[in-house]
Amino acid sequence: MSAKALPFDVGDYVVYPKHGVGRVIELQNQEIAGMQLELYVLRFEKERMTLRVPTNKVESIGMRKLSSDKTLREALDVLKSKPKVKRTMWSRRAQEYEAKINSGDLVSIAEVTRDLFRADDQPEQSYSERQIFEAASSRLARELAAMEKTDEPTALTKILEILNEHAPLYYETADEA
Repeated sequence: MSAKALPFDVGDYVVYPKHGVGRVIELQNQEIAGMQLELYVLRFEKERMTLRVPTNKVESIGMRKLSSDKTLREALDVLKSKPKVKRTMWSRRAQEYEAKINSGDLVSIAEVTRDLFRADDQPEQSYSERQIFEAASSRLARELAAMEKTDEPTALTKILEILNEHAPLYYETADEA
């Protein structure tokens, strides 16, 4: 065992790239395949899932603390910026969007949320576009909620208000382009 201080404490919110925001509920020592392992026990309320992560794998997995205030501001600014619409095949774009969501990077997740947002007066999204938008906006809302000590629906409302306020500035001119 390393005598190094662990980066997370019980009770901390953490971001696990593939699952989003979870909470460290326990530190465990377990013997697995004859080896003593120190594990973080993470709880993801939304998925009703518990995950055990070896403390020595935290860095390679990309598990991190909640984003800084600066990163949060950057992500919210991304929501206000012009969506980037690529003309590539949907399957390729969908893969890129999924990769951004699973990266755990708040700014990348905000980009996906912004790019797939549709206001009520815009054309309908396909089912898969809607699914990816909901995954991205939910992931963004959970981290925002944890940072602002509120709940996910409140955070999601804030995100949608930003998008609804700023999207009309861009999609009227996007049709003419």
